[in-house]
Amino acid sequence: MPTYIHLVRHAQGFHNLSHANHALPDPDLTPLGKEQCAALARTFPFHAQITHLVASPLRRTLYTCLLSFEPALANPHVQARGGPTKLVTALPELQEISPLPCDTGSEPAALASEFEAAYGVDLGLVTPGWNDKTGADSEFVPVMAKLEARARKARVWLRELGREFERGNPGVDAHIVAVTHGGFLHFLTGDWDGMNPTMGTGWANTEWRSYEFSGEEEDGEAGLRETGGSWRRRRGSASGLTETEQMELRVAMEGRLVEEWGGGASGDGEKKE
Repeated sequence: MPTYIHLVRHAQGFHNLSHANHALPDPDLTPLGKEQCAALARTFPFHAQITHLVASPLRRTLYTCLLSFEPALANPHVQARGGPTKLVTALPELQEISPLPCDTGSEPAALASEFEAAYGVDLGLVTPGWNDKTGADSEFVPVMAKLEARARKARVWLRELGREFERGNPGVDAHIVAVTHGGFLHFLTGDWDGMNPTMGTGWANTEWRSYEFSGEEEDGEAGLRETGGSWRRRRGSASGLTETEQMELRVAMEGRLVEEWGGGASGDGEKKE
């Protein structure tokens, strides 16, 4: 049975309002962002099929997941994953690219205080150091090689999550929602179509797209391919980018990483003054 991955960019956060707000640490959703979540909750067509809810551990992504997919929280398969205290899993690999304060997550204890008891978020994977994007040994430093490596790690993790579910539920497709960030979504999907260097993404707030795994059973890349239905919903009969066009946009992103934070294919990720 296929595993379906529904990827979602978070709703509008206060950092989206101005460049000055990029200095806000781990900001919350704006009132408009909460309205966007309500609209997504009304219009998302697969609430009844969702088996897992996964989100980046930043506050805006967790709240987007909780608000937008509240109709799915009562699903028997979601409930069966561990009862009412383990409804949403926070996955550090899904966090945003940059080391700016707005893209740097809160400490595990602060997240636990805000999300564990009140909202049933599983923070078991959110360990000390998950929000370190400057240390030489951190896997979250914004350099191309590390970003691609953690995107691969996230895809493999999601693929295994789907396989584990399907082993225990023969004949039932896994439908995994993963709420993450605009910049990281391009690394996660390997698709640079629509990338706006000024905005840092080609995804709108609360935009969602559906994917299947495209590789062989044990393919280490665990590549994603957008489903035909998802593509037609948002692009109609338009053709996708060629391989060369995709590569050109990827190179442009690498150049942006170097310009912004000094990180290329193997740079140290230190921001240039």
